[in-house]
Amino acid sequence: MDMYPAQRTRRSRICDALCVILPADVTTFNDEQAPPGESPYLPGFGPSANVVIAPYDPSWPAIYEQLADLVRDTLGEQVLALDHVGSTSVPGLRAKPVIDIDLTVADNTDEAAYVPALEQHGFELVIREPWWYGHRLLRHSEPRCNLHVWSPDCPEPARHLIFRDWLRDHAEDRDLYVRAKQAAAHRTRISRGDVVDYNERKRDVIREIYARAFSELGLA
Repeated sequence: MDMYPAQRTRRSRICDALCVILPADVTTFNDEQAPPGESPYLPGFGPSANVVIAPYDPSWPAIYEQLADLVRDTLGEQVLALDHVGSTSVPGLRAKPVIDIDLTVADNTDEAAYVPALEQHGFELVIREPWWYGHRLLRHSEPRCNLHVWSPDCPEPARHLIFRDWLRDHAEDRDLYVRAKQAAAHRTRISRGDVVDYNERKRDVIREIYARAFSELGLA
């Protein structure tokens, strides 16, 4: 049976990403941590301790489009790719009410090329991770957004598309992920942890789901 047009479009985006990234890089996770004495957070910032999993909000896709238009209008041709990722991008999935966006630029380490312009529109650079794909993260407070900035050769955005689209199309794994998120949030609140602890607690389930998605795509 042929895929619906939206499915073809999503699959095409993943295939485009895999044309410039080795499949082995996509299926090999980089778990490198910050070097001793270093923090990914810039001075004055830190991980959120308020982990709340909210019911799915049908307005999230429209909020993404609003933010995406803002980023495109601000950066113009510097935007090589822009995608709504994370749990708010999966219809029906409970999520932290923060829109996650993947932005690909020519060189994410060249902060001068994009950070000052985005700062003029309410974004703040809060994370810099040279040891992990050079990842930069900018926050926007209203509407709430995490803007993740990558370079074209990075496999992480491709993984995010694979995970997003798998959850959109597989209800059982969507339900499994919801249960993992709720359990992780509960344990994090009880232990008075933060979002880093929350992410760590749901990692095993995420990797389990990825394994099935990689297998269907012929990557593993």
